This record gives sequence, C-alpha cells and structure tokens, in this order.
Amino acid sequence: MTGSLSVEQNRSDEHIQSIFMSCVFSLCCLTKQLCLSCCILLRPDICEPNKRSRPSNFLGSSSFSVADLLQSKDQQLSLSLRTADDSATVGTVVVSRMKMGEIEDGEVDHFTTDMHRKCTLVYESSHGSINDKDNVPIMNAVFKNAVCKVYRFQTVDSKWMLVREQMAECTLSFSIPKQLIALYIQEDTCRIQELKDLGELSPHWDNLRKDVISRYDQIIKEYQDTLAELEKLTGPSFKPSCSKGQKYLEFIPINLHTQRMRVTCPRKTDSFYDVVTVGAPAAHSQGFKNGGLQKLLSKYESEKKSHSTAYQCIYYPPEQTAKAREILCVVSQLQPHISALADQLLQTAQQSSSQPLRDVLKSLEEKTEQFVHALKDELVKSALLALHAARPGYVSKSQSSAPSSPAPAAADPHPSATEKPHSVCNNVDGSQTSPGESRASPVRSDSIPHHKEYDEEEWDRVWASVAKRLNCVIALVDKLQEQDNNNQESAPSRPLADVITSHSPAAVWWDQLGILVQSLKECVAEVAERARRSVSFVLLQEAVCSTAQGLQLQQRRDAVFSQALAALACGFVMRLYAGLEDKGFLRQLHAVGLVAQFESLLSTYSEEIGMLEDMEVGISDLHRVSFRITEAASEEAVSLQPTVSGRRDRYTVEVPLPHHAFQTLPDELRQGKPLRVLPVLFNVGINEQQTIAERFGDISLQERINQKNFEILEGYYKSLTNTLPSECLPCFQTQTDIKELLDTLGQNVVTKKRKNVEILWLAGMICRRMNGIRFTSCKSAKDRTSMSVTLEQCSLLRDEHQLNKDYFVRALDCMRREGCRIENVQKNIKCRKYAFNMLQLMAFPKYYRPPEGTYGKVDS
Repeated sequence: MTGSLSVEQNRSDEHIQSIFMSCVFSLCCLTKQLCLSCCILLRPDICEPNKRSRPSNFLGSSSFSVADLLQSKDQQLSLSLRTADDSATVGTVVVSRMKMGEIEDGEVDHFTTDMHRKCTLVYESSHGSINDKDNVPIMNAVFKNAVCKVYRFQTVDSKWMLVREQMAECTLSFSIPKQLIALYIQEDTCRIQELKDLGELSPHWDNLRKDVISRYDQIIKEYQDTLAELEKLTGPSFKPSCSKGQKYLEFIPINLHTQRMRVTCPRKTDSFYDVVTVGAPAAHSQGFKNGGLQKLLSKYESEKKSHSTAYQCIYYPPEQTAKAREILCVVSQLQPHISALADQLLQTAQQSSSQPLRDVLKSLEEKTEQFVHALKDELVKSALLALHAARPGYVSKSQSSAPSSPAPAAADPHPSATEKPHSVCNNVDGSQTSPGESRASPVRSDSIPHHKEYDEEEWDRVWASVAKRLNCVIALVDKLQEQDNNNQESAPSRPLADVITSHSPAAVWWDQLGILVQSLKECVAEVAERARRSVSFVLLQEAVCSTAQGLQLQQRRDAVFSQALAALACGFVMRLYAGLEDKGFLRQLHAVGLVAQFESLLSTYSEEIGMLEDMEVGISDLHRVSFRITEAASEEAVSLQPTVSGRRDRYTVEVPLPHHAFQTLPDELRQGKPLRVLPVLFNVGINEQQTIAERFGDISLQERINQKNFEILEGYYKSLTNTLPSECLPCFQTQTDIKELLDTLGQNVVTKKRKNVEILWLAGMICRRMNGIRFTSCKSAKDRTSMSVTLEQCSLLRDEHQLNKDYFVRALDCMRREGCRIENVQKNIKCRKYAFNMLQLMAFPKYYRPPEGTYGKVDS
C-alpha cells in the first residue's frame, strides 16, 4: 500500500505551522486508514483549528509505502517533495512511526526512550526563496537561496513550540565590494589628477610625484582587473570558506549568511531572532607572516618618520593626514554647493517674496561659514608654505634682488560671517565699491607667490575675503528688502521682483547684487583651489614617506574594510526590514543610531592573531560609515539594492525602500538624515590554540580589544538612555536590566579567566536588548560560528520561551546535526562534517562541542 503526501505553503505565513497544515492533515487521515501507528512528527493538535484559512500555493508532493516505513531503519523515512510536474525537488519531509499520546489536560506524550534521543526536526526546505511572514519583495530582492528547518520542542508546561531556522545568502556579499572597488578606482584616479594639478614643482619633488603617480596607476590597474573578474561571476551569492585565499576574491566577505530563528508558542505572538554570520574580515590572500593591520600600521607609522627625513618631507601623523583628507572632502563638496546657492539667491530675488529670499540667504550663510571654518585650519596654512618652498627656483628667487609684488592691504583676519557690515564693502585689494559702480572680478593666481618673503599671514587674508564678500551680499540683500518694505507701505500690492527690476535706484542695487554674488563665487572657487592644492601636497608627502609598503597596506585595509562593510550593510538591511513597523526602533534609529556587535571566536595564537588584528582595524573603520534611507524608483529587485558613495574617509550607504514602506517612516528618516551605526567587537578564543596562548603565549590583544569596546558600548548605552525612554526598547522575559548586564560584562572583561565565553553571551544579550545588529565570526564562519549560533538560539529558547530543561541538549544537538548550520558546512566544503577532531574538542568549552558523528578531519 502507498500513500501520497502533499505540502502547501501558506502565502501569509502568519504562523510557522501553516506551512505544514496540508501535509499534517492529509498524512494523518491517510495513515489512520492504513496504519494507525504511523504519523508524521508534526501533529494536528499543535495547530490552531479556529484560525481563519488563508490562500495557499501547492509546494510539492511525495509518496511512500507504509511497509517501507515499518521496515526502515529506526522506522523513519526522509521524503523528497517534488513539484507537480516532477521537474524539481523543493524540500524534504521526515516521516516517523511513533506512539503519540494526547496533550489534553496537561498530559505529556509517551515517547519511547529511543525517540527521546532522536532529532525533533519536522520539516526542511531548500527551495531558494524566503518564507517568512515578515518577508516581502524587499527581502527577496536582497536575500537569496534560503534554507529552512523547522523543529518542535516541549516547554516546561508540557506545551509545544515550533522553532523555525532560516538561513539565506545575501546579494550584498558581491554588490557592496564591487561598488567599493569602483569608488577606490575613482578616488585614486582623482588623487592622481590632484597631484598633477599641484603645478610646477622642483625637480626633487617632481620626481617624487612621478613615483607616487606610478604606484597609484599600478593599484588602479590591479583594482580594475579584480573588478573585471568579479563582474564575470555568476551563481551563489556567497564566497565559500575554501576560496578565502583567492586573490581576486579578497574584497568579498567569507561565507556571509543571515540566519533567523522564529519561535511560535501557544497563545503567544511569534518572536524572531536574527544573526549575521561571516568569516573574520581579514586579508587571507596576503597572509599573516608579519601580522595583521593593527601591528603593520603601528610599525609603518614609526618607519614613516625616518622616511620623511630621507625624502626631505614633513612628517604628518595619522590624525593630520586624516584631517587633510577631511578638508579636501569638505572643500570639494561645499564649493559647488555655495555656488549653486548663490545662483539660487539671484533667482529668488527676481521671482519670489522676501521670506524665500531670506531662507536661501540663511542656507548660503551656513554653508559659507562651514567652508571658512575648514579653511581656517592651521594645517592648510602650513601646507601652503611647504608647497611654496617646493616650487622650482625657490632658492634662486629668494636670493634675487627683484622686488616682490606688493602684499595685499591688511584685513581683519577673523571676521564673523554673520556680522552685519555697512552697505559699502571693502574689497580685498583695499578699494571700495559703492552701490552705483561696478567692480572688476578678482585676479586669479595659479599658485602662491614664488618669493621667499611670502607673507605667512596672506592665507588669513585670503580665506577672510570669502567672509567679507558674503557680508557684502548680506548687506545688499538687507538694503533691497528695506527698499521693498518702503515701497510696500506706499503700494502694498507691488512685489519685490517689480521693485528690483524697475528703473529705480533699487535696480542699481540689483545690478550690484549680481556683481557681488559673482565675486563671492569666484573668490570661493579660488580659495577652494588653493586649499585643494595645499592638502594634496600633504597627501603627496604622506605617499612619498609611505614607499611601496604604505600603498600595500592601503590595499590590505581596502580589502578588509570591503568585507566588513558588506557584512554591516547586510545586517543593517535585515534589521531595518524587520523593524519597519516598530515605532520605537525607528525613533532610536534616527535619534542615536544602532549598535553593531561583532562576536569573534578567533584565538590569539599563530595566524589567527593576524586575522584578529585585521578584523580589529576593519571593524573600527566602520565608524566612517553612515546610512541613509531613500525611496526606491520601483519595486523591481534592481531598484531595491543598496548603493555606496563617498571616499575612504567617509562612506554613505543608501538603502532604498518601496514607496508604501518609505511613506510610513518618520519625517527624519524620509528627509534623508544620516544614520549612525556604532560597531563594537568582542573576542574570546575557544579552540586548542587559545589554550596554548593562555598557558604559554600572550592574550593582551584580546584583553585590550574587549576593554576598549566595552567602553564604547557603555558610552552608547548612556547616550541611548539619555535620549530615549525605555519603552522604545524590546521586551524580554528575563528581568535583568541592561545596566546590570553591562556591569556584569565590565567585571568579566577585567577578570582573568580562561576562555571566558560569558563575555560573548553578555555582549550578545545586551546587543539584542538595545535593538542592535548581531554578528558572529570565526576564521570561516563555518565551524566555531555554528557552535556559537546554535548555542545562542537554544539559550534564547530556554530563557525567553521556557524550553524544557530536558530538551536543551537535545535541541542543541538537533540543530547542529540537522539544522541550517550543517547545511552551511555542506555549502562550503561539500561535506556534512564540522572541521574538528576529538583532541581539539577536548579544549572547547562544554557547550561548544558538536554531537558525535557530526565532526571529523576535513579540508576547510
């Protein structure tokens, strides 16, 4: 006798068990006719019979013989579900023979002893799409090739919970790195142009510039080749762990996956818990013979000082070169913005009333003040003087007796851009402009004067001239509006546009406004050009001192940052999608941002020290990233992909949402407010190499990382509690508050205890309670990561959903033997074995050991 089994997938998926309703009822009815003792593990009594029926799609079917079931080993069959046309496999259902009692009146099922040892997996699917009630087209656009496993566990009150694991790949594994590489190429190409724009230099500096440009050209060529190789790739959206050493994949994160555990309990709303798993961001293709980024950067900075002397350069510490890049970025952004606002001011004066004119003028003031503030930095002045000394003929011109050009008339070096000037404005050359006369445009100079007696105060007068010209514009606008007010008293219906375009004294003022606005634009352009050259010369000196080693370090840092950013963007998107209907979360997002907690299981021994040093710098560099939410052009998958923009000193990731989701956001988010994500890293090594490090080596790197990041996490908590009410944070069953958890974490961080995994547990709990984004990493995100993720999931089931204590170890073993993590191992190395051996596992903390039969010697 045979029976057919059909499974339908509920479209709304409001309850996990809905996926299996058709399967359960069909099979139970069928098997009761054929054999009363045969039943699938998921029984009808766990369903909600009064729940309104929902539309469903036919997912697949299978058939089996009752005789085969009874004669099979352990009386259990694994059935492959096939599509209606039998063209593809869409999932697997496990059917077992078991004795089943009733759950009425608090009675407990009477499982056999053997059945207690068996896995309680009731459904699995690898159909490649997302099946979750929270998952809408935006999820399917970014998360691909999902694997789903569903279990049934008993609670302390003899009820049953359904637990669903879902693991998916993320398109951002490749799309973010490819965008970053393109931005690296664009930035380095601009850097070459900036170096060329420095103008004529002395032979010494010109040769050094050629060497630096040659090195940049080489990097650009390598990045272009890498990008071309990545564009050819098709297939899975993740880099398997066995490919971590491949050079052309060095920008791609290792084994990046998302994992969600959804829990359905009787008479409770569903809960879900997310984690992103990824291999530690590290430059595996470059190796760790000389350490990782943290060590290499420290060594590089000390060597750079000696190189600066050899090449006759000024040594700039890292904070100074970072400031130079920031000034370059700010000036490049503000100069076109100021020019556009100046043009808008003229248009508004012609077409609108006084209030819009005032609004534009206010924006122009704010941007110009930011521009002037950046220029006032002493770094710019000192760089201009250094550039002056690097000009050809500097010595001979200083020795010549030729008279130097007269210095401009002195001006107040510190004027306030908001100070109200008189209606008559002093020009930089000391002349005066009155309302009725035109003024010539300022004379542009291609560089700082080439004479040794160059006045060090000239730069103060140069940037001050921007503020002076702005003040002239403000004064003239005030005069125009005063004229408008006087005219309105005599003729109230006459608008400002008629006043300034009529043949009256006001028209003369209008002509003068055009001249002053043009003068401001030209002055800003000239000053911006000088500032760009000065900071470009700073960066040239840094590149000269760096030699080839410095640029190799930059390549290493680029690759590590690319991996880290891809993981962060994946986690941010997943967290955002999950919280679109959570007003407290959205308020927290724009008010204080989110914490991104990276858990690392790397040891502080041998090569993994270098990996941890890379990871530390890569995670820290994520401070330079902000997010912005935008409205997608359409609901097509290509329109919902996040995009990256910016330069190495600051990147912005834009996350598009469909129109209906975007319109429900708070105003702050819809207006494009930059959103902050605060990354923190905690590391505790757990393997046998960490045992060696703790007994005979050095674990100071781990201790320093944990202490430093605890302080960052504590600072975020203070900011969070000072800004938002506790109602914005999620509720948990356990009553321990965040402050108490933080205190305990702080104590553990300073306690000398071997393999103190409680640090990781506490950091993870704190992160979840603060609406944060959770990440778990080891070398490949495959073995140790799987142990950690499954342990955290079972701990959540115990602490938040009353998992029966007798089920804890069984649930843990079940997830490790049959769950999504063993599928992750299969995807990476084509083998269903964790890469552990018995001797290694003896050094592991107890709950990080997989069950018998699931581990062995494999190539990972």
